Order: sequence, then structure tokens, then C-alpha cells
Amino acid sequence: MTLLPVAPWPVLLVLAVGALAAVWWNPASRSVPGESRATHWRLTAAVLLLGAAALRPAVAGEQADTTAANLNVYFVVDTTSSIIAEDYGSERPRIEGVAADISAIAARLPGARYSIVTFDQDTRVRLPLTTDTTALDAAVETMLPESYEVSHGSSVTEAKERLKTLLQQSDSRAPERGRVVYYFGDGEQTAPDPPAPFDIDKRLVNGGAVLGYGTSSGGRMKATRSRFDTSGSYIKDPSTGEDARSVISEDTLRAIAGQLGVPYLHRDAGDDIGPAVEGIDLEQFGTSQEIEKQKVLARRELYWPLLLGVAGLAAWEVGAAVTALLQTRRRKEARP
Repeated sequence: MTLLPVAPWPVLLVLAVGALAAVWWNPASRSVPGESRATHWRLTAAVLLLGAAALRPAVAGEQADTTAANLNVYFVVDTTSSIIAEDYGSERPRIEGVAADISAIAARLPGARYSIVTFDQDTRVRLPLTTDTTALDAAVETMLPESYEVSHGSSVTEAKERLKTLLQQSDSRAPERGRVVYYFGDGEQTAPDPPAPFDIDKRLVNGGAVLGYGTSSGGRMKATRSRFDTSGSYIKDPSTGEDARSVISEDTLRAIAGQLGVPYLHRDAGDDIGPAVEGIDLEQFGTSQEIEKQKVLARRELYWPLLLGVAGLAAWEVGAAVTALLQTRRRKEARP
């Protein structure tokens, strides 16, 4: 068993002694000796259980692979309306491929810190750097495309300034950490001006890839913001009145990959994620011995049963107090 206290030992000891003193030397609780003694013991047990929980006891669990623990991984996702074009796999929205690939990359880079940056007309950091894969999964599942009603054209390099800032901050705060960038999109430039280049210092990008989604024949887009909603009509091309189609621009995506200094990969359903991660040199950011040390044993926390005990004693104490109050009222009412 291991302990990971929430505060230094001396602080926890002083707090525990103070709480026990308050329980046993409270003059106001001496009016009912029998009930006071029972209350004292219940509160004492609660203090001891709470103190034990504060020590955060745990037993060793299964070995956790944190081989990529020295990496910051930035997922830059195009969330314009074209990301729901239905030409991924068997006429599925492209965003399904993006979501699947983000999860697959995270699984191949265990222990890394992950961040999600989305862009359409604006750029947003949907998920700040975190090692919490549950938070990553939630962010991916709730990732929505821009509403087509408010879309007025966007640039495929809209996220360049925000990404540059994030990479510079990472380099300044933790220069020893690797910085990996994955760009997900279809390369379709709908802004009137040509896309500004990703003028980011290549020293700030230590790997990653540009992943492209879509086909040359294009795909139709449902007039919805949810990739799970299969109802609704398709977005119309105002110039023809026919269903609008989004077509991939691989030349644009290759240009972005060249500017970032990473490879370009076209993605389709069933493609192996291996080529997107195999170029990352994990040992560049730490020796083999250090990487082995990062394979730590996960902790199985035992504090929560102790807190359940505290909750049970608190409920008991509330019940005892209510019972005593009712008995006091009955005695008063019974007096002539």
C-alpha cells in the first residue's frame, strides 16, 4: 500500500488533533451525557476516517504505459461545414474519420499531453493540454462543425496564429518536451483571399502529420451541426440550386504539410494510423532509461470507501439530531 497525502503530514496531524479537541472539549454538548458520549464517538470516527482519506491510501494496479509522457500533442481540426461532407468510407461524414483518427493517435502515444484546437471563421482551444484521455474523448465526441447559416468563408490556415502562440508558450515553459502537431482537414479554401502560410518556426514542431479527408468527386453536406443527426436536407448551392458538394484539395494540404515540416497523408475508412505516428522519435526527448522509468504502476485509490463511511456517520448524526429535537418537542407538549 502507498500513501499520497493531500497536504504535508504535520498539517494533517494538527488538523486532526484540533478536530478531536473540538469534539471532546465542547461544553455545549454536555447537557445530555448519554447522547453526548454517543455523539462524541460518532464524530471521532468521522474525524479518523476523514484523516485516513486525506492520506490517500492506494494499492498498485496494472502497469500504465506512458512512453510518450514527454510529448505535447496538438490536434488542429477544421470544423467548417465541409467537415460533415459525406465522402468518408461508405458515405459517412468526414468528421467521423477525424474523431476516429484522433482517438487512434492518442492510443499510440500513451501518457502524452493532448490539446484540441478547432477553426472555422474563428479559432478556439477546445481542450487545453491534458493527460486526461476521458476529457479528450469527451471533447472529440462533442466536436461540432460550424453552422452553415452563419458561414461566410474561411481560411484553411485560420489557426496559424493561435497554434504558433501555443507552440511558443510550450517551448518557453517546457523546452525539454516534444511538440507534435496533427492537422485535420480537407484543404477547401472558401475565403476570397489565398491562405496565409503557416509561418511557424520548424524548430517548434517535432513531428506530426497533415491528415486529409474527402474525395475528388466530393460529398454532400447535411444542413445540421451534429454528425449523429442523419435527418434533414442537404445544403444547397445558391448558384445552381443543386446539392452543394465539398471537394478535397490535396495540393493545399500538401502545401500546409510542407510549411509545418510534416508528412501529408490522405485518410479513408479502415486506414492504419501507423504512418501518422511512426515518424515520431520518442527517444529524442529522453533516454531509453528515462522512458522505462515512465512506465509506472497505476494507483487504485482506496480513499473513497473511507469517505462513504464519513457520509454514513454524517447521515446517522443528522438522524440522531432530528430524533432528539422531536423528543424535546414532545416533552414540552406533554408538560401541563
